[in-house]
Amino acid sequence: MGKRRGERELLRNLSKKQKKHLREFGEEHPFYDKVSGRPEATQVCELSENSDKSSAESDSETEVEQVSVYHKLLATLKTSPESESEEEDDESESEEDGESEAEMDSEGSQETGEADGGEEDKNDVPEQKEEQTLGQEQADGADTSCDPSHEVIEEFTDVKHESEFSLETNFMEEESGDCNADKRDSNSSQAFSEDPFKQHMDKEFEEKEIEKMSTLPKTSSQSKWPRLGQLTFSSALEKHKTLKADKEVDVKQLYLHKPLESTWPKVNKQFLSSVNKPSDPTFTPLQRELFCIMNTYRDLFYPERNALTNGEEIRHAYCLHALNHILKANAQVLSNNAKRRDQKPGTDNDDYRDQGLTRPKVLMIVPFRECALRIVHIFISLLEVNDKKKIDVSNKKRFKGEFGSDPEEKPPNLKRPEDYEAVFAGNIDDHFRIGVAILQKSMRLYAPFYSSDIIIASPLGMRTIIGAEGEKKRDFDFLSSIEVLIIDQADIYLMQNWEHVLHLMKHINLLPLDPHGVDFSRVRMLNLNNWSKYYRQTLLFSALQDPQINSIFNKHCFNYMGRVAVRNVPLNGSISHVVVQLPHVFRRLEAENLTSVIETRFQFFINKVLPEYRDAIMSHTLIYVPSYFDYVRLRNYFKKEDLNFTHICEYTKKAGVCRARRFFLKGEKQFLLFTERFHFYKRYMIKGIRNLIFYELPTYSHFYSEICNMMKATDNGVDATWTCTVLYSKYDAQKLAAVVGIDRAAQMLQSKKDVHLFVTGENE
Repeated sequence: MGKRRGERELLRNLSKKQKKHLREFGEEHPFYDKVSGRPEATQVCELSENSDKSSAESDSETEVEQVSVYHKLLATLKTSPESESEEEDDESESEEDGESEAEMDSEGSQETGEADGGEEDKNDVPEQKEEQTLGQEQADGADTSCDPSHEVIEEFTDVKHESEFSLETNFMEEESGDCNADKRDSNSSQAFSEDPFKQHMDKEFEEKEIEKMSTLPKTSSQSKWPRLGQLTFSSALEKHKTLKADKEVDVKQLYLHKPLESTWPKVNKQFLSSVNKPSDPTFTPLQRELFCIMNTYRDLFYPERNALTNGEEIRHAYCLHALNHILKANAQVLSNNAKRRDQKPGTDNDDYRDQGLTRPKVLMIVPFRECALRIVHIFISLLEVNDKKKIDVSNKKRFKGEFGSDPEEKPPNLKRPEDYEAVFAGNIDDHFRIGVAILQKSMRLYAPFYSSDIIIASPLGMRTIIGAEGEKKRDFDFLSSIEVLIIDQADIYLMQNWEHVLHLMKHINLLPLDPHGVDFSRVRMLNLNNWSKYYRQTLLFSALQDPQINSIFNKHCFNYMGRVAVRNVPLNGSISHVVVQLPHVFRRLEAENLTSVIETRFQFFINKVLPEYRDAIMSHTLIYVPSYFDYVRLRNYFKKEDLNFTHICEYTKKAGVCRARRFFLKGEKQFLLFTERFHFYKRYMIKGIRNLIFYELPTYSHFYSEICNMMKATDNGVDATWTCTVLYSKYDAQKLAAVVGIDRAAQMLQSKKDVHLFVTGENE
């Protein structure tokens, strides 16, 4: 009774909007980088019930945790007085009328998980500082969870199954149940030596060779593959071999660890069509070429990942590679454990160096919890030989509750583009991290990081545990011996906070500050010499090519095996998908260097572009701004000049968004400042656009056609008066090519003049 009274007392202090949001979603939305401590209580995919090892004790702990976090959630949602929130609701309702009111209310009510709090910052603080402050608060909350003054439950880790999953106390026969299999593999020394895993990890270098790799320029070569297209191979080694695409792949020649040879064809069957030849029933053409590169332990950058078409194919391919790497590494350790146990006492053998300074070997960076759920599901499917031989999965029930989602939470009338639905499917919380330990017949979820083989996390989840310099509690030693780094959907991190990715890359493969109980006689010399980064394989998948993503691949990947990057150029840009008859004016600005582009763009806009639109005739002008920094600067300038404008960004309240859209539609406001991140997360239809200005080319090329096509929603619009102006510089070459096509982009960059294009539907 006391608990219920306390809950009712807290509910009385909440506004109507907060109560509604709490009832519908149970937490604040992750779009705003706020950490939700309340686990979701539903699931998306079916996992084997026979493999559930979570006990009644862990279930009861979950219930206690939910009650405590519920109290915390109510306290964090109490951000504004009830009267103020209700006044805003009344004001918004009174301002919206007619057809626009119905449309806006419909979209506003359909928006999944939209947070009602978090009004746009009025102090002109740049986005980076805001998010860094938020990340700092989250880091403090995570690290001080044991402090009674913080109402945060300590992060759950599974300590019950430590001995069962320990590599130090288990042996090969206990793991596989087949000693003869290990003997057969060891007898085939030639096959073992040809294993790419063995070749890569056993390669030895001298210090002079390492210095050459870090100083000498890389040699590169070009090659064209049937499915991937144009590839660029680069390596610091003098003897550089160019890889050739295999038309067909025999699973037995891939050196897959058991049981992957038998389970992979079954798991991947969903992607195989009747077009595939019977001789290659295991991989799609894309998977075959990608895995051919992965299996050689080269770094890979694939910038053509599409959530609608090939996203799941790629996910299955890199999950196969990661699991294959873990099973081989663990099998080597367990086999050497048995050999050391059988050797005579007192003998000192240096042949058993098979480990890193810490246990985690694979780090998988994904944007949302739904992605982690699908990865674990794939792992389980790959480890289960058949329906009778289910693997044991500890803490599976807790995992499904915290990483799953309820399909009923999504409003049935929500209408968004297909790519939006694919990206934001399931649980889209972006603050999480989980350790996974794997032996051949069992899997341990929520393993402590120093007892994990694989870590699956979001950039924000890594940022809050790595911490910043000067913080009392921070930990990144578990990243010291990462051998395979997988960064999936890297383009989404540009919309979240790219600084988190850079922060992670600066702390990976560093020497640990503490030994963490490691047996140094088993540690590889490459780890002791602090050469781990030269052996780490990085797999980078993105939906686009961007200078910031390219920088990660070029400046933070040191693999001695070299790098492979897919460098296909777009023949037809997204401008061909504009369906309205619209003149496009591309105005070039000249900047001396990359650092001066921001200032040059601003001066060019206020001196040459904006004066043309100050006239009242040029009303209904939407200004699309990709960068939040530029948005804040423009907003301040518009206020200083007392221009008739309104603005929408990712931090604007729903009531503010509705008001801004209504003012713009009715022509009460001449300008609308509109950020790219708002469009990425919301995809609202903005009506009333007659003049369009792209302050900078959009990050996603298809956003260009989406924004232009919003003009067809304008009632009683006169086509002849519609305009579209785009600002670009020579440093926007990649974005420009994605919008207008490579040939036209090359001409525009060479001419150094403004370009006028007129597009009619699909014909230019």
